[in-house]
Amino acid sequence: MIPTGLILFIVFLFGVVIGSFLNVVILRLRTGVGVQGRSMCMSCGTELHWLELIPVLSFVFQGGRCTGCKARISWQYPIVEVVTGILYVIVLSRLLDAGLTVSHIVTTLIYLGAVSLFVVITAYDLRHKIIPDGLVYAFDVLALVSVFVGGMGGSAPLLHAPHVWTLLAGPVLALPFALLWLVSKGTWIGLGDAKLILGIGWLLGMSGGVNALVLSFWSGAVVSIVWLLVMKHGIKRKTEIPFGPFLILGTLIVLFWGITVLDIRLLGILFQ
Repeated sequence: MIPTGLILFIVFLFGVVIGSFLNVVILRLRTGVGVQGRSMCMSCGTELHWLELIPVLSFVFQGGRCTGCKARISWQYPIVEVVTGILYVIVLSRLLDAGLTVSHIVTTLIYLGAVSLFVVITAYDLRHKIIPDGLVYAFDVLALVSVFVGGMGGSAPLLHAPHVWTLLAGPVLALPFALLWLVSKGTWIGLGDAKLILGIGWLLGMSGGVNALVLSFWSGAVVSIVWLLVMKHGIKRKTEIPFGPFLILGTLIVLFWGITVLDIRLLGILFQ
């Protein structure tokens, strides 16, 4: 029997390779350049040798620079690759714990698709302050499908009729943010965030979705305060901090660890 540690290590390597592909998607999305073309240096345009395309290791051995023009290579490359590998390990470890039933395997595939989209959405939103429709619609479809799948608990059947509140969770949670976007004409929140919340509600349900939103606001507030303290002259009025990455962070915390706002409040009370 193959040791669990070896299985997860192989899964990590697979996730890192997928992360390398996700980097290509992030950089070429909405540029008119397809993902099937040869990789090249973004500074000098030189096509990369296969030795320069090994995930993580190429970045390390090249010292974070192009071997041709010596231009710096973005840290996005290894970070995306490693984060994707870690997320894949977390998802597959849940499958190993739950058991290899058809329902669990299908749910795992949905989660792998979701976390892959999360990585691309997070990186793209941080770079461009926008969430492309194609990415968020793909996540919404996966999340809606997950509503009808048995999930990771017990021996649930592959398909089931969801509770009405589970179906309503997405629209109910997304509607206030869509209204905020409409009233503010996009200055308070992006419509892409509302579309993302639609899928989060379907993926986590009403209770989980609310917890994810609260955690997102808390984490966003903490980062904003730290950013204000770090900046010498403070954040300029036009500086934008995208909300999408915080929504995804809150979603992952609830999805993988089941942490709720109540858990955090109780922890704070214990350490008072």
